[in-house]
Amino acid sequence: MVNKPKVSIITVVYNNKDNLIKTIDSIRRLNYSNFEYIVIDGGSTDSTLEVIQNNLDVINKWISESDKGIYDAMNKGMKLASGEYYWFINAGDEIFDNNVLNEIFEKESNADVYYGDTELVDREGTSYGKRKLKRPPPELSWKNMIDGMIITHQSLIVKKDVSVDYDLKYIYCSDIDWIIRVLKNSKHIFNTSRILCKFQLGGYSRKNTIKSLLERFKILNNYFNPIHVVLNHIKLGLKFLWHIIRYRRIL
Repeated sequence: MVNKPKVSIITVVYNNKDNLIKTIDSIRRLNYSNFEYIVIDGGSTDSTLEVIQNNLDVINKWISESDKGIYDAMNKGMKLASGEYYWFINAGDEIFDNNVLNEIFEKESNADVYYGDTELVDREGTSYGKRKLKRPPPELSWKNMIDGMIITHQSLIVKKDVSVDYDLKYIYCSDIDWIIRVLKNSKHIFNTSRILCKFQLGGYSRKNTIKSLLERFKILNNYFNPIHVVLNHIKLGLKFLWHIIRYRRIL
């Protein structure tokens, strides 16, 4: 008998009905018998609420109210969750394929964290392949995060026992702080060696690039030697420039 722990899949959304439909359809196709789906809406004024109400066959829990931003909404999702694991798939993002959870739990049934790769897509669903600039390492540790978001939070499934709240003092990059703290709490981090999600380009931090970089630098200084952070950013900057020249894209 394959262990099938309960997974709480959490989507946060605000005035993004078309992308929410895409994400809900992805969840509906999931071939896994033990999950709940939670949608946290930030008090949308478009037709997002109507989309939620029309899809209660797959949405188990939802709220629609104002919040303090995306990370506050994600904290609300965790508070509503009853699963053993959290998986954030936000509006516009999709689960990579319908058998992903069955496959990873067949390989390893009780990890603290499961991680994998990400496929990049645009709003029309055109694939840009896996991220080339940042790739998940064979063995993931919190120390790898000095290189930034080498994994996306959409490609991370986290056990409730090792999870923490997102720190709301960070507006753009609280996810990297969250991942570092989660990984520091974890003893068993399992590489699924597969793509877990489709990530839609043009996210919140990408729209605020300079502010995001400054905040990320501040966060990393909390966990690493500031000199190492500076030197590593110089290295990453050169790598980023080479990547743009070669691939003519920023991810």
